Amino acid sequence: MTGTPTLSPVANETALHSAAGAQPADLPYRVALHRVHRLGSVRFALLERAFPSMEAAWRASEGELVECGLDARTAQAVARARSEIDPDTEMERMARAGVRPYARTGPGYPSRLREIDDVPPILYVRGEWAPDDEWSIAVVGTRRATAYGRQAATELTRGLAANSVTVVSGLARGVDTIAHRTALDTGGRTVAVLANGLDTIYPPENRRLADEIAERGAVVSDYPLGTKPRADFFPRRNRILSGLSLGTLIIEGDYQSGSMITARFALEQNRDVFAVPGSIFSPQSRGPLSLIRDGAMPVTGAEDILEALNLTQIGSQLDFGRAAPPESADEQALMATLTREPLHIDEVVRQSGLAPAIVSGTLALLELKGLVRDVGGMNFARVREDEASYDVSLPPESASAPDTTGRSTDGTAKDGRAS
Repeated sequence: MTGTPTLSPVANETALHSAAGAQPADLPYRVALHRVHRLGSVRFALLERAFPSMEAAWRASEGELVECGLDARTAQAVARARSEIDPDTEMERMARAGVRPYARTGPGYPSRLREIDDVPPILYVRGEWAPDDEWSIAVVGTRRATAYGRQAATELTRGLAANSVTVVSGLARGVDTIAHRTALDTGGRTVAVLANGLDTIYPPENRRLADEIAERGAVVSDYPLGTKPRADFFPRRNRILSGLSLGTLIIEGDYQSGSMITARFALEQNRDVFAVPGSIFSPQSRGPLSLIRDGAMPVTGAEDILEALNLTQIGSQLDFGRAAPPESADEQALMATLTREPLHIDEVVRQSGLAPAIVSGTLALLELKGLVRDVGGMNFARVREDEASYDVSLPPESASAPDTTGRSTDGTAKDGRAS
């Protein structure tokens, strides 16, 4: 499944069109037909094959619709829709909402999504699906992420976004929200796939995040405007998450979680699946561990994904720049105490021997410098292991002495690759 990703001819054609590129002339009728509940991907395809245009399908009699292969109930639903839906009004409604519809037969439609079974006949987009978004990874996981899961989601997403990989996720609470937010904060692109119409944001607390994503990426759905979220919509939505992407990364999730559904879709679509190994005692690690047992690639850093998919050349190499070094003795003491494993602030106080007020203030400074992260619940961890060792028993010049071994403190080569 792996290999150097290339844009398909369809994607190259898409790249030549602007976001407002020439859509099929019958697009308003496609949109109107897509509002008919009983017209899914298979029945939509029947109409496309049977009629010269979807305008002709929209105007066809019930008998003609049955002749092309629709059952009587669906033909009746189409006939009834003609008295309830005006195609031009639907297009105006979407324009007011800042939403653009893309037909699977027209330019602008994501080429990788065309390759899957159950291709959405229409994809609704708020923002812009850019040609470079063809190089994307779906990052998904539980809504109830552990401190470890939150840290893994942040660091792995940052590595992908820093290498110009678009991050696709589902805007859900937990790992999805962390993935979107981290991609934006890193200056990368991100795409949110919803399980409802784009005029509704779920969960509601992510409205502002959805607005930011639309400004610097895209919010997409295969559900028409006005469609409210339903429990059974979310599993179907997950086929689009994996379908848009070169591969899917599972951070955390139990056996029956939505992230595992996304992983199964990815495997069915012949896409790569990556998983973050976790504790054998954590329910949230059961899903990823079972995937690894069945052949998914275990991931300990973004470079694992970049190398597996030959994505290391699409953007800058994985290098976040050198963070400002710790300056004071208090900062060095805390850096000597902290590791990549989250540590509660009370334990930081105990191990460092510093006063609680000093620890709290110094941790805030280290966060501003990009050296330390609060991973939730007052647990702190280093952003990464650095080449320098913060041993407060050594004078500053010794602590910053050059490493002649060619290896960083976490046992990897200094260029970030495992030896």
